[in-house]
Amino acid sequence: MKSSNPVLSRLGQAAERQRTAGYGYGEPYPTTPGYAAPPVAQAMSIDDVVVKTVILLGLTGISAVAAWNLIPDAYLGAAWIGAAIVGLVLGLVISFSRMANPALVVTYAVVEGVFVGMVSKFFESFYHGIVLQAVVATFGVFLLMAVLYTQRVIRSSPRFRKIMIATIGGLFMIMLLNFVLALFGVHTGLRDNGAIGIIFSLVCIVVASLSFVLDFDQIEQGVRMGLPQRYSWTCAFGILVGLIWLYLEILRLLSYLQGGSRN
Repeated sequence: MKSSNPVLSRLGQAAERQRTAGYGYGEPYPTTPGYAAPPVAQAMSIDDVVVKTVILLGLTGISAVAAWNLIPDAYLGAAWIGAAIVGLVLGLVISFSRMANPALVVTYAVVEGVFVGMVSKFFESFYHGIVLQAVVATFGVFLLMAVLYTQRVIRSSPRFRKIMIATIGGLFMIMLLNFVLALFGVHTGLRDNGAIGIIFSLVCIVVASLSFVLDFDQIEQGVRMGLPQRYSWTCAFGILVGLIWLYLEILRLLSYLQGGSRN
């Protein structure tokens, strides 16, 4: 079972290793004379993932508010770029780590809070009220996708997963190419407030929203297979990444609709 998020895609692999081990959750340990069974870690639950997600969102929000109010405008750009780089490095380390690391996940949430706070302050300085609109829209979309998934209106079939993974990979490559071209002064219009930019942002928002379906399914599978509780931090991290992506895309689209072009 794979997800669009590289972190969550490892959950199925961990569960499969646990299942094929022949003991652990739901299976007895060997009972040879003198054998002391290792302690069995508590399995994660949906509630664990919800609690960890709320904690990370709280830390991100507090960090964003603190950065907004404490970092002078003169250092806005430097803080923005620095937090983006540090967040990217931490995200990659967490994504490819074999074990869930709560300390790194918490640090990532704080650093991303600085990044989100600086980006939000920049947009708010041009479009008053845009940040509140983007926050409300982001959580509204997230809750809608959660309801649609729990009611089985949208399901994560093998074909759906393949299409989504290919689409997300394609969008990533397009955005990377657009960034490289922009460095050389070539503007494709993907990040302008013209028709192309608006359509591209709408596509990104739709894909980001649908990616939650893959993540919900992966989390559900992990809970069903009895993954250790520490993986709830990994799941919460994956949800946080998706929410930040969705928020930034909505923020950008709202700025387009209000008549601004900010690259």
